[in-house]
Amino acid sequence: MVARRSVLKGAAGLSLAGLLADPDAVRAAARSLNTVTMTMPPDDERVRAEMAVPRTTPAPAVLLIHEWWGLNDQIRAVAADLADAGYVALAVDLFDGQVAQTPDEARALVDAVDEQQATRILAFWIGWLKEVGLTTGRVATLGWCFGGGWSLRAALAAPVDAAVVYYGRVPDNPTQLRRLDGPVLGHFATQDRWINRSMVESFTAAMREADQPYEVYWYDADHAFANPTGGNYDRADARLAWDRTMAFLDTHLRGAP
Repeated sequence: MVARRSVLKGAAGLSLAGLLADPDAVRAAARSLNTVTMTMPPDDERVRAEMAVPRTTPAPAVLLIHEWWGLNDQIRAVAADLADAGYVALAVDLFDGQVAQTPDEARALVDAVDEQQATRILAFWIGWLKEVGLTTGRVATLGWCFGGGWSLRAALAAPVDAAVVYYGRVPDNPTQLRRLDGPVLGHFATQDRWINRSMVESFTAAMREADQPYEVYWYDADHAFANPTGGNYDRADARLAWDRTMAFLDTHLRGAP
């Protein structure tokens, strides 16, 4: 842990938005993670993730699911920031080490994902986080875009204490949503042409029908507004969304069960 915090020393005091806007800080934070490789039953399939651990353990855990670009340094830096805030952060890789550089490459990686396999992988890592001695057993999922949709799907596949969705595809089936064991926080953009208001309103109506707790926030921004490497980045909204995310995680992972 000393080595990790030493690496991050130059980023001390930065907000997450400030950290992600600084390429040198992002690279330094990304290098602080450790790779975790496990065998997943029943076929002993090898699965991989990258983990950042806080100074004090056991701690609550957050499972991070990357955008359609893959598990890149931006996602690693968010994991490092979560660890600095006192969470065990595990960034899952659903693209088997591949990282896209163009939208066409990203789309191909998304299309190649086996949904049943991805569900098994995420459920496996949730179970692992609950049992590993580094954590308190309390787990949340957190994802962006492609990973935002999978954050909720992971929470439906395995019990978690909370789920955070950044502009990800959300379902509108109340029967399906009744399987959730924890509340959902959603961040959505008014200018998003893909994850639009109609989809989100159908989701919130289904959550109400399922009697499930949720918080949804809208930002006057476009899709991927929290990604500083893209053209839609909105620093103010990204910072506000992250503040809300941290408050939500603190309430549901650190509060009374």
